Amino acid sequence: MRAFAALFAALDASTATSHKVEVMQRYFADAPAQDAAWAAYFLAGGKPRQAVPTAVLRRTACELAGIDDWLFDACYQAVGDLAETIAHVLPAADANDDTGLAVWVQERLAPLRGQPPEAQAAALRQWWHVLDTPQRFLLTKLIGGGFRVGVSKLLVQRALAQVGGLDTKLVAQRMMGYTDARTPPSPQRYAALIAPASQEAAVDSGQPYPFFLAHALDADVASLGPCSEWLVEWKYDGIRAQAVKRGGRIWLWSRGEELISEGFPDALAPLASLPDGTVLDGELLVWTEGAEQPAPFALLQKRLNRKTLGKKLLADAPVRFVAYDLLEDEGVDLRSAPQHERRTRLEARLHGGGIALSPRVQASDWPAYAALRAQSRERGVEGFMLKHRMSAYGSGRTKADGAWWKWKVEPMTADAVLIYAQAGHGRRASVYTDYTFAVWSRAPTSADEAQAVVDAIARREPAVAGALQLVPFAKAYSGLTDEEFKRIDRAIRATTLEKFGPVRSVKPSLVFELGFEGIQNSPRHKSGIAVRFPRMLRIRDDKPLHEADTLQVLTALIGPQ
Repeated sequence: MRAFAALFAALDASTATSHKVEVMQRYFADAPAQDAAWAAYFLAGGKPRQAVPTAVLRRTACELAGIDDWLFDACYQAVGDLAETIAHVLPAADANDDTGLAVWVQERLAPLRGQPPEAQAAALRQWWHVLDTPQRFLLTKLIGGGFRVGVSKLLVQRALAQVGGLDTKLVAQRMMGYTDARTPPSPQRYAALIAPASQEAAVDSGQPYPFFLAHALDADVASLGPCSEWLVEWKYDGIRAQAVKRGGRIWLWSRGEELISEGFPDALAPLASLPDGTVLDGELLVWTEGAEQPAPFALLQKRLNRKTLGKKLLADAPVRFVAYDLLEDEGVDLRSAPQHERRTRLEARLHGGGIALSPRVQASDWPAYAALRAQSRERGVEGFMLKHRMSAYGSGRTKADGAWWKWKVEPMTADAVLIYAQAGHGRRASVYTDYTFAVWSRAPTSADEAQAVVDAIARREPAVAGALQLVPFAKAYSGLTDEEFKRIDRAIRATTLEKFGPVRSVKPSLVFELGFEGIQNSPRHKSGIAVRFPRMLRIRDDKPLHEADTLQVLTALIGPQ
């Protein structure tokens, strides 16, 4: 645990990718295989399951530190991270424990789940007494299920490749499925990651390939050259997945490397006709029989993380796998073949087989494609995928093997008023960066009427039913620069009306333009609507408060979808 805690601290303190790769390489070179196996799992995105409820963590920490709840809360608000707060308030350790990471995870943390709170608290007291501050911080992250570190999976693969003297692409292939929680890390699995290339074994029967990821197109599409050099398809709003057919079985893997076959039996059925040695890349979508376009993503969400799938749900939200690339055919890896060749083989492979194929979109030039792209929302898609006809199928978000671009439609927008704020986390723990926004229940008749509502809010007067008011509808925490966040933080502190734990209610005075990918009716929200992927596009210093948007404006956006 001590060595992994030191690695975690070094990664958290560094912003240089080369240094991060270097410290990981040193760790993997020195660590026992059983510890390295778990370290690779966590660093590559594997999630620890929460072993102890947050309430037990907080209560036990307060007891050991001899402080009241209010003081712990004040510390937490200043720090912005639960594990870091606990690590700092606890008294100094009175012993040392050099137990390795694997033993901690497998023999100590895993059995703690489901134990009575008294047994969990007793274990916490025992462990916190023998660990220093960095180890306590890491342990609490693992116990609480909140472990995150600022490294990408690509950097982890680079570090492992250096340890084994291997090509990074080979390590990336070997790591596919490594973070799937159904198969815990082991010394044998870790050894397979860094084994010499000469010992490369055949691909495991159900193992997918690393996903090739597209870049967002933020330049003029004409800069890509003639449109005849590109294969154009609709960009669907579903779940990216690979379908693997080997040894008479079918596996479905999500882009997050989770095995999701059991959750989509209706999507698996047509794939049974595939011959062994076939791997397809595609999208899972709710698409009812006879419909011209897929259903909104909100309907697909109802199928996610379900332990049981009732007949009604399967009937109301039938899922189909739509294929758009062929990665393996008759057991042959096709990823290095040009995109247009893979597409031709895909069309031949799926012809008459009952498996949906993502259609190619044909137009005479880029302006013609732009006109079609403008119809995206009406078609239930997000825009276009542009794939160069000569591109190979790469690993991750890279341009080394060719280019895929996502040419999405512009986001929906609304001008909203900031009404609540909460401090961020990590390096933004002392800055208010997480905001709640509202729109008017109807258009104010004048600036004076809007100001009267603001004055009533400042006097803490409750809203009057049927009267003009600001209605919360979205939360956002991204889109501004550090300097803009600092500026808004100062405004929030100057206009705070009330504090509710870590949340501040502020006097409405700032208007922001928000962007979001989708909007839908939602009875769970006070506003009656929910937006998808909201973020701040700009601060509207030019817009007075009474000209912010209304619920009616937002509701009108639901129609075109």
